[in-house]
Amino acid sequence: MSLLAFGINHKTAPVDIRERVAFAPNKLADALQDLVSRAKVKEAAIVSTCNRTELYCDCGDEERDNRLIVDWFREYHKLEKRDIEPYIFLHPDKEAVRHMLRVASGLDSLVLGEPQILGQIKDAYAAAAQAGTMGGHLDRLFQHTFSVAKQVRTDTAIGASAVSVAFAAVSLSKQIFDEFEKRTALLIGAGETVELAARHLHQSGIGRMIIANRTVENAHTLAQEFGAYAIALTEITDHLAEADIVISSTASPLPILGKGSVESALKKRKHRPMLMVDIAVPRDIEPEVSDLNDIYLYTVDDLQDIIQEGLRSRQEAAQQAEEIIDTEVSHFMRWLRSLDAVSTIRALREDAQTKRDVELERALRLLHAGKDAEQIITEMANRLTNKLIHTPSVQLKKAGYDAREEIFDTARELYDLKDREL
Repeated sequence: MSLLAFGINHKTAPVDIRERVAFAPNKLADALQDLVSRAKVKEAAIVSTCNRTELYCDCGDEERDNRLIVDWFREYHKLEKRDIEPYIFLHPDKEAVRHMLRVASGLDSLVLGEPQILGQIKDAYAAAAQAGTMGGHLDRLFQHTFSVAKQVRTDTAIGASAVSVAFAAVSLSKQIFDEFEKRTALLIGAGETVELAARHLHQSGIGRMIIANRTVENAHTLAQEFGAYAIALTEITDHLAEADIVISSTASPLPILGKGSVESALKKRKHRPMLMVDIAVPRDIEPEVSDLNDIYLYTVDDLQDIIQEGLRSRQEAAQQAEEIIDTEVSHFMRWLRSLDAVSTIRALREDAQTKRDVELERALRLLHAGKDAEQIITEMANRLTNKLIHTPSVQLKKAGYDAREEIFDTARELYDLKDREL
């Protein structure tokens, strides 16, 4: 068996190259089947995300030219060699296993420890299984990968600390408020940061979300994904008092929320505390809001300390994760090597059974002819013994002639002759 991890990612290629080699989900099955057919690999799976397009292949028992796979990849995407080859990585066997475990554990991600990649690898596994290109070897590798990624998440703090602005905002919310399922969050904006904040809040079990945006249709689109309520920016003052948490990230050149509107909301709330996180630059919330009692106002600069501490924590966890991965790579490679033993054992057993069948047939024929049973059994045992030890005996004599003493040690170990003389 020869494993190969091959492709490009955010470390080896710029985004304009990554865009050109992405595989559309609805074309993935055809691509996998074409890869197996034309590049002559036994098994294949493709992980294709915005940050990486990676192929994991079992090239079979023979040493195959990686050029077949590289050429297939280039031709499939209609690229010239100069357009793609400077950005490609190739990881064979042990390094392929290590790469896959690191990717699934979030150690190779743009954001250290991010969990989304594991779900994307599971999607790649399902797509390959459905396309019929997932065999026993890759299946074992993927299942091992899922198990190791889970162990890394369980045994280290790789994903526990905030390393993005959105994650930091939500982490701060959870530190300030208990009974998160009873809290309401108001998100202002509908861009990537607000979407990430909505995702983290949803995963953290927030009770209710309101999403406000200048374009209500955009707010509705995002709200539908998380079961939230969409409003226009002009409706914010009507709903502000409902919010325990406000996270704002718009491109507005002027503040969205002023001190007066927040003060009015506090009166309606009977001065129950509010957390306000202003991620926008320029700021969406007037700085004077921080002067109000019962308001906790944080800006993007305030979150940087949380993010830096989170990065340090994840980097320490990553070192622990690397140790886990080192161990698990060794475990998988030992399993791979054991497959060689399986085929050898099978051949040895088949040879012994063939010799047994020949001698058994001869013995039965003599018994049916009326020959002495005891003599037949004795002769069968002697003949079978001689046949079974003939080839090893010849090879041992040859090893002695060639002074290959390691063969004697192997024979002693194989036949458990450590306490006897050969």
